[in-house]
Amino acid sequence: MTGHREAKRPRLRRVLRIVLILLVLLAAAAAVYTADYYHADESARACLETPAPGIMTETSKGKIAFIPEEPKAGLIFYPGGKVEYTAYAPLMEKLAQEGILCVLLKMPLNLAVLDRNAAEGVADEYPAVSRWAVGGHSLGGVMAASYAAGHPGSVDALVLLASYSTADLTDKGIDALSIYGTEDGVLSTAAYEKNRANLPADSSETVIDGGCHSYFGNYGMQKGDGEPYMSREEQQLFTAVAVAEFLS
Repeated sequence: MTGHREAKRPRLRRVLRIVLILLVLLAAAAAVYTADYYHADESARACLETPAPGIMTETSKGKIAFIPEEPKAGLIFYPGGKVEYTAYAPLMEKLAQEGILCVLLKMPLNLAVLDRNAAEGVADEYPAVSRWAVGGHSLGGVMAASYAAGHPGSVDALVLLASYSTADLTDKGIDALSIYGTEDGVLSTAAYEKNRANLPADSSETVIDGGCHSYFGNYGMQKGDGEPYMSREEQQLFTAVAVAEFLS
């Protein structure tokens, strides 16, 4: 009996060794994957260092707020997957110039899927703003929609930039706006059409002629994206005006 137990021990040690090696390899692969992300460019960093006249920025743990002098609505924004959140500072600033108080969220490992409830409690910090939307770019938009679906009554609207909702929002009592560019080479058309029915029937859709996936942020060009025939500045200005009109 003792010999039988002793024979099992080497096999158990081999199994444990294999499991340990697999865990190490998985951890290394995860580290490589999350370390490879799109960085905010110099213009985004400059935007944070020197905000536009009339716009105040507040940086706290996990978020940056862009506050206009007289906000008429608020937007809590989820960044795109594997994109440094500060890359969206120029767009947030443009929205603030249109009167929208924007709160840009920082995500763990630059992946909104790791903290889809990051918007929770944010609106309560700005009681002067009565109308709030949650939104995001690409994967960030999917997670923002998921948050809206799981927190009925917490927000009034949803803003999707080159994104869609995998959650059913048809009976949540919120307004929805979807914006994407004609030259977007990253957004899956099939997924977008498949999930269109998850939005309220009266949702708004705005298509930017010449716009692309990457130009909603300032992080260079995303792999696989199309060739835009408008500038990044123009696409963001168009987006800011469209969102402001929607939220107003």
